[in-house]
Amino acid sequence: MTEQAFFVLAALADQPRHGYGIVGEVADLSEGRVRLRVGTLYGVLDRLVGDGLAEADREEVLDGRLRRYYRLTRQGRDALAGEAARQAANVRVATKRLRAWRPGPAGGAV
Repeated sequence: MTEQAFFVLAALADQPRHGYGIVGEVADLSEGRVRLRVGTLYGVLDRLVGDGLAEADREEVLDGRLRRYYRLTRQGRDALAGEAARQAANVRVATKRLRAWRPGPAGGAV
């Protein structure tokens, strides 16, 4: 799963959101590390919808503009939970290795 897809799913985990809402939530959740452009967002959403991980929730017209809201599916929640567990396991491995690391004479590991 790409980092962009991970954060889009995370953005949808608590409530349905429209495109610009997703963009803002992804920026907040990633602390600014992931910045989605609208075109990129809809490419990610198309893939997530095609994979059954997200779906259209509803459409609203606001100031003459159509807003389509998306929500996570049960399969999307499972995929997000699985990816979060995979990333957490990777962090545990890296943290354990870093704690065991002792610098050698030239800064390399002994």
